[in-house]
Amino acid sequence: MKLRNSQNDSKGFFNPNSKIISVLLVLTMAFLIFAGPTYVSFLLSKILNLDYILTMVVGLSLFLLGILLLYFLVRNKIISK
Repeated sequence: MKLRNSQNDSKGFFNPNSKIISVLLVLTMAFLIFAGPTYVSFLLSKILNLDYILTMVVGLSLFLLGILLLYFLVRNKIISK
C-alpha cells in the first residue's frame, strides 16, 4: 500500500503551486492593479456611456481586488523577494 504524498495531492483545477496557474494569477493581479482603474474605467465611461461615479467605483473595486490578490500571492509565497 502506497502512502500518498501531500505535495502531489492537487486540490482540483485551482492549485496555486502550479506554474501555469501562478503565472496566470500574477498576470491577472497586474491587470487588475494597473489596467482596472485606468482602461476599464475609460471603456465603461466612453464606450458604454456609464456615469462617471459608477466607473470610478468599478475601477476602485478592481484595484482593491488586485491588491487582495497580491496579498494572497505574497502570503502563499508565490511572489517573494
